[in-house]
Amino acid sequence: MWKAIRPIFNLGAVLVTTISFVSCQGNINTSAASLHPDTTEVDSIVGLSDIESKDTVKHQKGYLTKRWRTPVHIQLDTLNPISRDSLARYEKAERRRVRDSVRQELDKLPKHVYFTFDDGPLIGSSAIDSISKARNIKINAFLVGRHANMSKRLKRDLQRYKDNPLVECYNHSYTHGKNRFTMFYSNPVSAYEDFEKNELDLELKHKIARLPGRNIWIYDDVRRIDLKSGASTADMLYTNGYKIYGWDVEWRIYAASGKPIQSVNEIYTRIRNYMANKSSMEPNNVVLLMHDDMFQTKKGQQLLSSLIDTIQTTTDYKFEFIRDYPFRY
Repeated sequence: MWKAIRPIFNLGAVLVTTISFVSCQGNINTSAASLHPDTTEVDSIVGLSDIESKDTVKHQKGYLTKRWRTPVHIQLDTLNPISRDSLARYEKAERRRVRDSVRQELDKLPKHVYFTFDDGPLIGSSAIDSISKARNIKINAFLVGRHANMSKRLKRDLQRYKDNPLVECYNHSYTHGKNRFTMFYSNPVSAYEDFEKNELDLELKHKIARLPGRNIWIYDDVRRIDLKSGASTADMLYTNGYKIYGWDVEWRIYAASGKPIQSVNEIYTRIRNYMANKSSMEPNNVVLLMHDDMFQTKKGQQLLSSLIDTIQTTTDYKFEFIRDYPFRY
């Protein structure tokens, strides 16, 4: 392959790296990603080694994240042609080299995990609150206003969340779409008003939401939509100052019983794999989705404690509030 490529350098051909910002996972639609991923025009840089040698660029916040997301695409001077196969092999090898290099650098940097709990307050919320204190970890509660008004006990559990500095409360809608999500999102205005009511009723301090039944992300330069049903509501929330977060890993439960489907080891392994492979929405950041009703029993509470203990004793991950998401390097 080198023989095929060397004449390019001998003839002084310019290899131009064209950068496009796309996510390492899913269907990301951003102002940058809306362009063709191989033709986005940002900065034309002569050779990959040139940008790597510029310390001023390297030390910019988010440099490694940007490099991780950037597909290698080389445009050749037409006066010095090379076969498409040779060029494709070169691009593939260069992409692998860049990814390996960036992964090694990211592995040296802090890693962040976000424990998020949906649908509270429910039976199980008080246990989550107690475990966060006992283990001294930050947790993120995405709350449903209607649940808080179901009983005095749940109102007390909501207040426990609010009084705990290790818990931050966010918006998961007032009605949870009554679990009829297609119908709920068919009227984006009324769905938005449902979130607005939840914010007011629960006196939520942060403009952060998760859509019921949807793994949608809209924040900063990222817009990822899993299902079109829900997209208009999410866009309306974002336009009105909200950031919308989905999840990377879900600890799934049986709906009827609230019992977990996966074991602690399965969830722990998935988190480790996402972190190691940089396959989460943001490298070095992994968001775990759980539900409050999973921890209504002693067994469920033991599983949560076991997962936290395993992470704390075997990794250097930092438990974070999702209002600080993402940490980019």
